[in-house]
Amino acid sequence: MTEEKPASQPEALTPSQIEESLVGALSPLARLALAYAPRSSRLATLALFALDARLANLLRHSKEPMLAQLRLSWWRETLGQDAVNWPRGEPLLAALRSWNGAHGEAVALVDGWEALTAPAPLPSDALQAMAHARGLAFAAFARQVGQADQADKAHAIGEAWGLTDLAVRLRNAEERKAVETLLAERPLRTRGSVARALRPLKVLEVLSARRYAHGSEEAARSPSALVRALGVGLLGR
Repeated sequence: MTEEKPASQPEALTPSQIEESLVGALSPLARLALAYAPRSSRLATLALFALDARLANLLRHSKEPMLAQLRLSWWRETLGQDAVNWPRGEPLLAALRSWNGAHGEAVALVDGWEALTAPAPLPSDALQAMAHARGLAFAAFARQVGQADQADKAHAIGEAWGLTDLAVRLRNAEERKAVETLLAERPLRTRGSVARALRPLKVLEVLSARRYAHGSEEAARSPSALVRALGVGLLGR
């Protein structure tokens, strides 16, 4: 009897393969923001944006809250593991390896999206929890790319983006009103400049605020919006 050979593991994906697989699932704003990521942190930025997009899509295609919660629990468990235990060949997990072991902090996004599985209309605290979760994930990203001194600023950027993004996407009138009340208590976007690695986050925040203020998707993709994004991407403010 011949000895069976162990099943071979898939080859590790290259950064270009990861990007090719994940970029198409990003929103137009996130794809534009990603363009301003420096090469050294581009994969980590893509991982952050792609995880948020994956979780959003998970909720969108789950017919029942319990099913969404089960799927979210898989991500919570997976992000809690050492990356060496992850299966190879999954592009998003491959991208998250670029967080060099700090991927566990991205579980905040899972918690945030789970807050949106509550019965409609979603209460104000669930909506705030979602925005706060994006802030926590942005702060974790700042630390991961060597900008721990700007983690608080990244958190504020994530919260601001979280609220303006929700305000545009929610269809329930009560939920939209709740988000608009939260937005009325704070500026639509943060002030001040950020480090180069954090500029994609700032671009996302600024364009989302513009989209909300004008009540139109086109407002975030107009020529003037692209000029604004260019300024933020180059100058950080």
